[in-house]
Amino acid sequence: MRTALVIGTGLIGTSAGLALAGRGVTVHLVDHDPEQARTAAALGAGTDDAPEGPVDLAIVAVPPAHVAATLADAMRRGVARGYLDVASVKGGPRRELEALGLDLTAYIGTHPMSGREKSGPLAATGDLFEGRPWVLTPTRDTDTEVLNLALELVALCRAVPVVMDADSHDRAVALVSHMPHLVSSMVAARLEHAEEAAVRLCGQGIRDVTRIAASDPRMWIDILSANPGPVADLLSDVAADLDETVQALRALQSSDEAKRREGVTGIEDVLRRGNTGQIRVPGKHGAAPTVYESVVVMISDQPGQLARIFADAGMAGVNIEDVRIEHATGQQAGLVQLMVEPKAAPVLTAALRERGWAIRQ
Repeated sequence: MRTALVIGTGLIGTSAGLALAGRGVTVHLVDHDPEQARTAAALGAGTDDAPEGPVDLAIVAVPPAHVAATLADAMRRGVARGYLDVASVKGGPRRELEALGLDLTAYIGTHPMSGREKSGPLAATGDLFEGRPWVLTPTRDTDTEVLNLALELVALCRAVPVVMDADSHDRAVALVSHMPHLVSSMVAARLEHAEEAAVRLCGQGIRDVTRIAASDPRMWIDILSANPGPVADLLSDVAADLDETVQALRALQSSDEAKRREGVTGIEDVLRRGNTGQIRVPGKHGAAPTVYESVVVMISDQPGQLARIFADAGMAGVNIEDVRIEHATGQQAGLVQLMVEPKAAPVLTAALRERGWAIRQ
């Protein structure tokens, strides 16, 4: 691939442009808002000058509701040899294109499974897709050259290609992305009018659960409007679990011992099923989940503290697999959880203590 046209210079489009331009591809940028395209160009994602002729690949990075119309316009103008979109839903746009009577041999639907809570070109990074799955949804009609162009794009962005059927993809993202976002938003909404004294008690658990609720509501309305059925089905199942959990909690309030036992059984069931589901979440680099041991270190909120910890862990020959930070309420201090292989935990603990770090048991 030598040339590409990115249509839509938001987070995903600009990030793709940055990745491609950084690897020698001539990238042209266009957006319904010319100022946004100029911003992306200033960041190094390409040029907002129009290409002189057809490019190798057109990348449509617009909201799902506008994908079909944008693709149809680009294909009718013949702006590229191959066309793909990066919308978070795949079945609907393809059916819209089919209804328009377009030749879809030069098109493939794709979806990079990567993003941020922030949107727009200023949130873009050239490494946004590195190591992340990038779903491709070819059909029997997809031209081999177009599939190869899509695979080259994924490789240049250093993502991991995953081939799926379009409707299977939409059901999958409803489960792992769209439904969790709504649940996160509903939990966060409970904080809107909560007493300030209660909100000040927020710890890492509530931060983890509500993190994705910070995303742009307008963007998510576009996403959910394109995939409402599968998301509604999943939320219906969640609602049934919530009803059963509420009944179990009410039973725990009963003075009847038998009812309290039923309540305990109900709560235990949902918690155990949660354990079983969580274990299935892929681990580091998408591999099978690994059980790590946590070494908890108390640190002050000062520049260079994390760098010192990582440097000391490196000197001890220990690889930090993951890290979590919990800030202390009302203090310029916090706890850093260093996740390591179980056999490395005592080695790291001893090494950090020797270097003066306070280890919390």
